Amino acid sequence: MLLLSGGAMVGILMLLVIVVRMHAFIALILVSFVTALVTGVDTDKIVSVMLSGFGGTLAAVALLVGLGGMIGKLLDASGGADVLSKRLLDLFGEQRAPFALGVASLLFGFPIFFDAGLIVMMPVLLTVARKLGKSTLPFVLPAAGAFAVMHAFVPPHPGPVAAADLLGVNMGMLLLVGLLVAIPTWFFGAYLFGLYAGTKYPLPVPTWFSATCSHSDVKSRPSFWRVILILITPLVLISLDTVANTLLTAGVLEQSTWVSNLRLLGKTPVALMITLLLTLWLLRAQFSRMQLESLCNDALGPLCAVILITGAGGMFGGVLRASGIGDALAGMLAETGLPIIVAAFILSSCIRVAQGSATVALTTTAALLAPVVAAQTGLSAMDLCCIVIAIAGGATVLSHVNDSGFWLVSRLLNMDEKTTLKTWTVMETLLGSLAFLFAGVLSWLF
Repeated sequence: MLLLSGGAMVGILMLLVIVVRMHAFIALILVSFVTALVTGVDTDKIVSVMLSGFGGTLAAVALLVGLGGMIGKLLDASGGADVLSKRLLDLFGEQRAPFALGVASLLFGFPIFFDAGLIVMMPVLLTVARKLGKSTLPFVLPAAGAFAVMHAFVPPHPGPVAAADLLGVNMGMLLLVGLLVAIPTWFFGAYLFGLYAGTKYPLPVPTWFSATCSHSDVKSRPSFWRVILILITPLVLISLDTVANTLLTAGVLEQSTWVSNLRLLGKTPVALMITLLLTLWLLRAQFSRMQLESLCNDALGPLCAVILITGAGGMFGGVLRASGIGDALAGMLAETGLPIIVAAFILSSCIRVAQGSATVALTTTAALLAPVVAAQTGLSAMDLCCIVIAIAGGATVLSHVNDSGFWLVSRLLNMDEKTTLKTWTVMETLLGSLAFLFAGVLSWLF
């Protein structure tokens, strides 16, 4: 009954937002409340559970979207995004622009988290789409897919690092195997699918971006290298945290004050705050102080809906977690007798679908399978790496209405929920499934 109730609530939510056309923010709050009631969450805890899921997501997303939105607004209003997009088009040509932007996102995605990377790259992606007069999807989906595969499969990101630690996997080998899987997975599941989706769904540049000020009143445009410096700064800073965390987990570094200070600079909100201050300083020749203040203020208004709806998606996922649906699925599948790599993928997929969070699905599945893996004999180092990749693949598939990332992408691109399911959800499912297949082949061959 618990599993049926959870499935019914997801169906009702989709009905409300797609058929009834209820505003997603209202629908998410309403269905979260009803889900808590019907799944047996204590009545005196319902509001606190809802607020915890909402607040936890806002804590992770609001600062990133706000700071990243200001950086994007300044880059676009100054003409910096135009400068970068023109250089990219000159170097690679219009036909190869999606590939070039996707490869750049793979490089950026090595240390930077999915949401932060996508928000920082978004103004460049949308500027190229606007300049060429094409759908945004061939540019955004390959980039978003690049950040997604790096975040899910490659250390030093927290999900694969935590899973590797729980299963006793060699971090260096997981890095190599993760890259070996991530690159072809991105090419087939994000780049090629993004090109197809662009022809199938002609999605215009979103209004929140197209409403930016014209460049006619800008005194001069920033240089190409100044724009690169702005984009590379969060990459370098966030690397301080992610790489240090990997080295600490591997025992190469010991915890100390200077390591903690470096990691503090690399925390995503701090890194974006430093980047925003650098952007304001580098673009001081383009705008007066009043214009800079006005641009920062203008950036926040259109993004409020993105932040609130993303938070409400986190609320729904939090209620599903508190209801115990994920635990029920895990218990049902833990004793199936399936090959361990198959069980890892299915279990992770079910937890992902039930509660929305990829990181929770990845770490929960790894914790559940750790005793099983420890009891298995004859598992090679490659087998262990492939099990982690299979878990990460399952934690990637079927991003839908209980995933805050679903709402972040939907609102940033001004996509309705039906189109988001046909594009973003399909792409995520392709990425996770392809990664599982590649991991299975590698485990069989080696």
